[in-house]
Amino acid sequence: MTIKHHLTENLLMGYAAGTLPEAFNLIVASHVSMCDDCRAALESYEALGGAVLEERGVAMAETGLADCLARLDDVPTPAPVARKAPVSDGTLPAPLRDYVGGDVDAIRWRHVGGGVKQAILSTSDSASARLLFIPAGAAVPDHGHRGMELTMVLQGAFADETDRFARGDVEIADEDLEHMPVADIGEDCICLAVTDAPLRFRSLIPRLLQPLLKI
Repeated sequence: MTIKHHLTENLLMGYAAGTLPEAFNLIVASHVSMCDDCRAALESYEALGGAVLEERGVAMAETGLADCLARLDDVPTPAPVARKAPVSDGTLPAPLRDYVGGDVDAIRWRHVGGGVKQAILSTSDSASARLLFIPAGAAVPDHGHRGMELTMVLQGAFADETDRFARGDVEIADEDLEHMPVADIGEDCICLAVTDAPLRFRSLIPRLLQPLLKI
């Protein structure tokens, strides 16, 4: 498997520093478990962060322990572990299987129209994560973005105005991109998509369904 489209340095550093929303942590962990290049980069950022903390160690205040214990209830959900997926015939990488509770056959799909299906994953409110099933040759409605959208291909491939994305690739879309992803004809496409703001659809029907579908 050759991965052409990778995560940015900012996303990898944010994951290493623990500053990303849970949904973004999930897609980073999933990609890193499949991508040797990004896993190596992440390990270097984690090592660098550890060295900086060790070098800049400071004395704890007298109330430090009490303050820490008082904040335990506010600790965010730990980031999914970015590890290399075990050898298997499965479609979903290990961090994502932990969320789904199994592989593709465990996904609870919901039809959203045009043969496209989705399954919303349970993550923190700061960003959303969903699995998308796009039938071979079908398209996702033309849309723009009010924030950032990361889309990772898990099966098949899709193409849009920017390029073609196959298994393991991640497309990074921001407010400047409007596109209409179309799945390759040869195979149904399954993706993991995370967003930190609602999409911006051009067509009326997707806009009307948007609150119901939570996209």
